[in-house]
Amino acid sequence: MTSRSSAVPALMAAAVGSETFSLRHATKADLPQILQLLADDQLGSTRERADDPDPYELAFDAIDSDPAHLLVVGELGGEVVATFQLSFIPGLSRRGSWRAQIEGVRVAKQLRGQGTGAVMMRWAIKHARERGCSLVQLTTDKSRLAAHRFYERLGFVCSHEGMKLTL
Repeated sequence: MTSRSSAVPALMAAAVGSETFSLRHATKADLPQILQLLADDQLGSTRERADDPDPYELAFDAIDSDPAHLLVVGELGGEVVATFQLSFIPGLSRRGSWRAQIEGVRVAKQLRGQGTGAVMMRWAIKHARERGCSLVQLTTDKSRLAAHRFYERLGFVCSHEGMKLTL
């Protein structure tokens, strides 16, 4: 998983172990690494198709062109090792407050449990606060028990039952 965009400025940098972990905006050149992260997972292995990049490229273009969405990658040692999408949603409820939605969180298997994900999520929460959001929300599959514990350690509360309808 090699970095393809060292010219993109870092959004933040922090020490993780003996190396520097940094976040930056994803570029289209990062798509192969992002897809690898999305697919390297119990659920993603059955639903992601890196052999057909067209739908991912269309989705990247839509995300990249809309200032309400950020697609972020994390780098460590010059390699893309993490990713997430952060979206900002206006709403009438909660006195017209904005929400931040975190989606597609992935950290390379070899780095899980070492603090990389926590650094990444704390940056996302801080950025949401700076954008005026009053709430950060995410969904995580019921089978991802380790992810549930991770998010709870960061202060997330399982307050709602999520529902989806596949179209």
